[in-house]
Amino acid sequence: MTSFSAPFTLAHLSDPHLPPLPKPRLSELAGKRALGYVNWTRNRHKYQRREVLDALVADLRAQAPDHIAVTGDLVNLAMEAEFAPARAWLDEIGPPDGVTTIPGNHDAYVRATYHRFGETFAPYLTGDDGRVGFPSLRRRGPTALISLSSAVPTPPLMATGTLGRDQLADLERVLDQLAAEDVFRVLLVHHPLKSDARQKRLTDSAALLALLKRHGVELVLHGHDHIHSTMWFEGRNGNIPAIGVPSASALAHGHYPAAAYNLFKIGKDNAGWRCEQIVRSLDHAMQVREIKRARLV
Repeated sequence: MTSFSAPFTLAHLSDPHLPPLPKPRLSELAGKRALGYVNWTRNRHKYQRREVLDALVADLRAQAPDHIAVTGDLVNLAMEAEFAPARAWLDEIGPPDGVTTIPGNHDAYVRATYHRFGETFAPYLTGDDGRVGFPSLRRRGPTALISLSSAVPTPPLMATGTLGRDQLADLERVLDQLAAEDVFRVLLVHHPLKSDARQKRLTDSAALLALLKRHGVELVLHGHDHIHSTMWFEGRNGNIPAIGVPSASALAHGHYPAAAYNLFKIGKDNAGWRCEQIVRSLDHAMQVREIKRARLV
């Protein structure tokens, strides 16, 4: 088996909900955005903080990962004025060949700006084939990063995601292609593969889970729920870990933990693939420190 002289380090953060929120135009505050704006001004601005996001990213960059994955919700209400600052923030994290992002439900908050995520972040979405679309495939070191989009506009009070038949069919073809390659397959999707909240679920998760049972991947990374999460799902050659992470800009509040990100040390030895998870989180002193280390594979 192939051996790597040093583990490949993949960093994962999610749901930065880039603060502060630009002042909206009156014409933008209709329907779902109106409710979202009220929620921001009454609640979310208190715990979605730019200084938190900056501290987390500074620590992440100090760890010098080989690649960074950002699994969606870069913006809040998908207003036109939110996308340029979010792109500038992503550019500060790293260049497009070193950072992969996917959209979340807040990036597709309303139909009027549904297209803006793909336009704004195209270099960070483009697959190795030069195509902007989902699923996309990027090979980085020993990993094959497979990006999905579960981001679709939804009615007020709903935050569901959907992949759709076409994307699932294309994903099956990608996994068929990778079956003959010696790569560590990482699936990126914003919504978790299982949710108890009907209004936040991935609507076609059963179809995705059935596909993963047939083909398998080594790791699934997601956001959306703003909590630390580890779930295991049946794959072709064993159970698949699906890892969620808190919002990258959040102070601890209620049952939601403070901002955190994960590092995955990926390599191979005579026993096969190895993957170690390291969790780094913001503490009460606004310092980022390691809080957990676990062997996943």
